[in-house]
Amino acid sequence: MSEELRSQKHYGALALLPLVIFLVLYVGVGLYFTMQGADDAFSKLPRHVAIFIAIVIAWIAYDRKTPVSQKIKIFTENAGSSGIAQLGLILLLAGAFASAASAMGGQEAMVNMGLSVIPPNLLIPGIFVMSAFVATALGTSTGTQAAFIPIGVAVAQAADLNVAAAAAAVIAGAYFGDNLSIISDTTIAATTGVGAKMKDKFKANFYIALPAAIITFVIYAFIGGTGKIEEDLPYHFVDVLPYLFVLVAAIAGMNVMLVLISGILLTGIIGMLRGNISFFDWTSKIGEGMEGTFMIFLIAFLVSGLVALIRYYGGIDWIIQTMKKRANGTKSAEYSMSFLSAILSAALVHNVLAIIISAPIAKEIGNTYKIAPKRMASLLDIFAASALMVLPHDSGMLMAEQFGNVSYLEVLQYSYYPLILVLCTIISIHLGVFRKSKDTPSQ
Repeated sequence: MSEELRSQKHYGALALLPLVIFLVLYVGVGLYFTMQGADDAFSKLPRHVAIFIAIVIAWIAYDRKTPVSQKIKIFTENAGSSGIAQLGLILLLAGAFASAASAMGGQEAMVNMGLSVIPPNLLIPGIFVMSAFVATALGTSTGTQAAFIPIGVAVAQAADLNVAAAAAAVIAGAYFGDNLSIISDTTIAATTGVGAKMKDKFKANFYIALPAAIITFVIYAFIGGTGKIEEDLPYHFVDVLPYLFVLVAAIAGMNVMLVLISGILLTGIIGMLRGNISFFDWTSKIGEGMEGTFMIFLIAFLVSGLVALIRYYGGIDWIIQTMKKRANGTKSAEYSMSFLSAILSAALVHNVLAIIISAPIAKEIGNTYKIAPKRMASLLDIFAASALMVLPHDSGMLMAEQFGNVSYLEVLQYSYYPLILVLCTIISIHLGVFRKSKDTPSQ
């Protein structure tokens, strides 16, 4: 949408009402059915339905003299923009790769390889490291937790170690790896949303998350105790090669779409040569993976159009002007976009959706205060993930309770990583230690 294209009437804060209605409808209905004890409470009013209700309100409740067809044109031009199309393609390829790699035995090999090399006196911190490695390769915190929490809990129980600490270690490692992964949906949403390069965002996250991870590892090493893994965990190194290729190629700067296409082809070649999967099973899994990520693309499509309408009515300008009155420079701007991402992530229990909503707002703020795109992407990703790591109803916590027979509070007391990560990020914001001079405007 052209920057000059704005509604003749500036609605200010009122322009944000459709977004508020979406949040209230989705979260409110979900919480109501949760209290009623319903299964899949948040699916009673799905996210995309709640978003579409907000979109319709944005079409009909503002600028009534303007034809609805013009408002729909504004919506479609932005919802179907090049950036959103690119996001969709990358998401589809990432889902295809993850599904194909898992089907050919790569995911199980990754987990078994890690557990086979963990020293007995470092089981809890080793579980943290292995969870991080797997999540970086798989590109999904939820998938890593689903694969690794039952194993981590079983290892802790067999070795007579603290089960709650083991579960917390898996959750922490999963989000650490997800933040760094080139093929993670959060990384894809954050980088495409603010116009950052994936390898640059990786480096920006790495410098903040690595110190937090090292401190967390040391703490787990002190409290973890000593145990042993009696079960033999067979694996073939060749099965993990697709993950390693994707990780190395993406960090090296290869185009992410070519990386993912090459990775998908590699899963098929290795899987069929080893007899782990047939050609049509492989293509079927590619399709399933694409279907699994299509909903994220749909939500991104709808939210992008909604945010464009909010911008057209003056809502984004109102946010920026309000910030200018309160802010005193880059630091305040970075804090604002960070906490916006965290609040939305906690409210929606979905870090990708939080980033999709936050990114265009963060980009406007970042352009105003000359914040580097890689920095914006890093902050959005870190704070969205940190919020989820401490929620009682996030998938990781729920799986920990289910498989480990431990309470939320028991796991929470060992959840060191989100707190340390946020503190490290706040220090980086306050001191500006990771900014180049050209990225920082004069105060």
